[in-house]
Amino acid sequence: METFGASISEVRNVATGNPKGGTVEMGGFKQRVDEIISKVDKLEQKVHDIDNFYSSMNKKQSNMPKGNSATKDKDKEKHVPSIKKQQQDASRREAAASKRMQDLMRQFGTILRQITQHKWAWPFMQPVDVEGLGLHDYYEVIDKPMDFSTVKNQMEAKDGTGYKHVREICADVRLVFKNAMKYNDERSDVHVMAKTLLAKFEEKWLQLLPKVTEEETRREEEEAEAQLTLQVAQEAAQAKMARDLSNELYEVDVILEELREMVVKRCRKMSTEEKRKLGDALTRLSPEDLSKALEIVAQNNPSFQATAEEVDLDMDAQSESTLWRLKFFVKEALEVQGKNSASVGGNENQNNNNKRKKELCNAIAKTKKKTKKPT
Repeated sequence: METFGASISEVRNVATGNPKGGTVEMGGFKQRVDEIISKVDKLEQKVHDIDNFYSSMNKKQSNMPKGNSATKDKDKEKHVPSIKKQQQDASRREAAASKRMQDLMRQFGTILRQITQHKWAWPFMQPVDVEGLGLHDYYEVIDKPMDFSTVKNQMEAKDGTGYKHVREICADVRLVFKNAMKYNDERSDVHVMAKTLLAKFEEKWLQLLPKVTEEETRREEEEAEAQLTLQVAQEAAQAKMARDLSNELYEVDVILEELREMVVKRCRKMSTEEKRKLGDALTRLSPEDLSKALEIVAQNNPSFQATAEEVDLDMDAQSESTLWRLKFFVKEALEVQGKNSASVGGNENQNNNNKRKKELCNAIAKTKKKTKKPT
């Protein structure tokens, strides 16, 4: 995480050193403000990322059964594995599942051999000889031709094009018989042979089906658990980001306080002419900024009523720190106000930058309450 440790030290050096002329260098001060603006830009992006994450999580959770919440909370307490470890676990889990499925397909191969060794299986062993038998309408009736040699080749394929699930083989075996029954008349020998073998196949398939269902259930549970673990890991990462963000915000807060103290401590006595100009500048503030300026006065003068309908502000009665806070605030507020007026309909990024500067200057101008460092 980026820190402002060096920057804070620099500020302390300026505040306790001997700057030329005994006054605060405004150029250096503005540079510090610009650095804070850059830092705030990065923090805003992190806030945006965290907000998007939790928004998507809320949508997912709203679609989850309520019963999952207890399990989720319980799992959150467990050690959250790293993303890399999760990827390794996922690879091992997929390899194990693939091995179990291969075993089921070998068991299915035993069923297939029993069917293909039946004395009535010969018509279905090879693709239908459409041209040789003169079956000119075969492809109009049958959408997907299938035979046992094609099924066998698919089962033995090593190039990744073979069957991935035992149910795929089952579907093609059924298709062999159903195509024959669909194309041939019910009273034909081929139709009767296909119907008979299909019944025998379904009987044997029912014996293997419980194992297939068990494996499918296991895979669903493993995938659900993996998804939950990934979700918890993502939430943990976002929580860490949020904690880091809180620490960085605290550091920005410290910088603002350091800068404010630096300005206040190094104040010189304001001249009568400067007070007059400050009073004139106050009249040019927008209503919103004028209210903020009066709040600055009220902070060091509890008897001053900043929200009264009529306000009598005696510049000579104000402390030097209050006058300099006002001067700094008014100067920056008028600069932002002028730039915003000059760039109406102009560069949006510049407007946003001016807005951030104004917000930061407001924060610096105010006497802030001490903030506790996040833990």
